[in-house]
Amino acid sequence: MSSPERKAPAGLLRGVVLSVCIAAMAIASACTVRPLYSNAVAPGGAGTTTAAAYPAIDIKPVQTRYAQEVRNHLIFMLNGGAGQPANAQYSLDLGVTEVDSRVLLAPTTTGEDRPSAGTIVMTSSYRLTKVGTGEVVARGTRRISSSYDRPRQEFAALRAQRDAENRAARELAELLKLAIGQDLSRL
Repeated sequence: MSSPERKAPAGLLRGVVLSVCIAAMAIASACTVRPLYSNAVAPGGAGTTTAAAYPAIDIKPVQTRYAQEVRNHLIFMLNGGAGQPANAQYSLDLGVTEVDSRVLLAPTTTGEDRPSAGTIVMTSSYRLTKVGTGEVVARGTRRISSSYDRPRQEFAALRAQRDAENRAARELAELLKLAIGQDLSRL
């Protein structure tokens, strides 16, 4: 003898599904995620867009060649090639360091090993402050590495190292732009 199966009434099942859908829509409506480079103003009309805040950043001068490369790329990316702003709202202080390591040693016929590959590790710390008040708005650190081959000719090895520095500076500037954009979007 088998027991009869009991089925839930169709109205009860529809009611449960409907209440789950309403709860999911209520949760999703509270979501404030928006694209980083969106032109839409934040909910409530507060603040400016990230894209509009980029041209309001003045980047302070730096001392080394590779730091200047990072700064130049960052100025170009933030301002669309227009240079530094005349009346900046924010000031960006960059600190860029570089470590060059020769990671692969190749044996030579003289019995002396010579480096045949290297890696440039470039690190930048940044501090974004408001111009009028000096209040620190954001700070952070970003790091990028760039590998290169070291040929036997000395000039070619120096040129390969310089190209790796330039590549690391360009990529580090892109990371900094993204980090600064994320910091500005939180304001």
